[in-house]
Amino acid sequence: MTMRQTSNLNIKNITPFEPPDGFLQRLPITPEISETVFRSREEIRRIVVGEDDRMVIIAGPCSIHDESAGLEYAQRLANLSDRVKERILLVMRAYFEKPRTTIGWKGLINDPHMNGTFDVEVGLRRAREFMLAVLDLGLPTATEWLDLITPQYLADIVCWGAIGARTVESQTHRQLASGLSMPIGFKNGTGGSIQIAVDALVAARTPHVFLSVDDYGRGSIVKTTGNPSGHIVLRGGKTGPNYGAEAVKGALGMLEEAGENLNVVVDCSHANSDKDHRMQPVVFRDVMRQRTGGNRHIVGAMMESHLFEGSQSLGGDPSHLRYGVSITDACIGWATTEELVTWCFEELSR
Repeated sequence: MTMRQTSNLNIKNITPFEPPDGFLQRLPITPEISETVFRSREEIRRIVVGEDDRMVIIAGPCSIHDESAGLEYAQRLANLSDRVKERILLVMRAYFEKPRTTIGWKGLINDPHMNGTFDVEVGLRRAREFMLAVLDLGLPTATEWLDLITPQYLADIVCWGAIGARTVESQTHRQLASGLSMPIGFKNGTGGSIQIAVDALVAARTPHVFLSVDDYGRGSIVKTTGNPSGHIVLRGGKTGPNYGAEAVKGALGMLEEAGENLNVVVDCSHANSDKDHRMQPVVFRDVMRQRTGGNRHIVGAMMESHLFEGSQSLGGDPSHLRYGVSITDACIGWATTEELVTWCFEELSR
């Protein structure tokens, strides 16, 4: 009888990659960066559990595709952070992995040259170098966890992590979150279900056992203690926005029923702005008025923001891209971002 081929039928090739331990030795953190990460995580944790009455605002490009523009943005955000730190903790959005509804550019790690060559090794190195540069400015970092192996290469330098709307119902991502060392925001599902995010929060707070890789790249059994710093992020969905007072009240009711911490972060982009970047300021101001009006359960906000507003198509030649303009979701520009954060600081200082 003929032996049939039963594995790797749809695999073109498998290329071994440097294990985490060697990668981290080549791109190590400094004592100063470790202190920034440790301090920032604790500050974010205290805010999201209600021990610090400041607000956390996570702002930055939808995705990082040009590190030079990203670092110029980070420098501006760091300067703004110094002016508002008494009332607001600013965190730099540094997203390198993009979940796609169907197909499209998957982010800097997957395709750093933006030409379909998928040089993942280079992408991972550039992503880590970018985060290290942001942290060198004293600015906290935030990213979305999508690939289950990526955290082994980046998690030590991430201050806040997200489990996105497309993966929040995934058991493997909930298990991953239960072992991560930073506060994690769970977004409601793309359909609009907040209960999915609450369920994820409960699951990630619980210890888990699952398969992954260790620092040497070996298949391993991982046992976690559970992540006590989770919270939900309201981002709207197919049912419409969920940043309004009634929607926030409903989310808090679900958290209370689940016995979880009664605090939420609101994403001012995505379905909450109907995917129109020009609506982000409207959402942001509404959310902040709820907060200053007495709803202390709103502890943070997210904005998709870049040097210049709008977005552009990647097209066929990356060299033709406009500097400082998103190639994924449309963003508000820096001038609007600075205006909103400054306004928020003044409102919170009254």
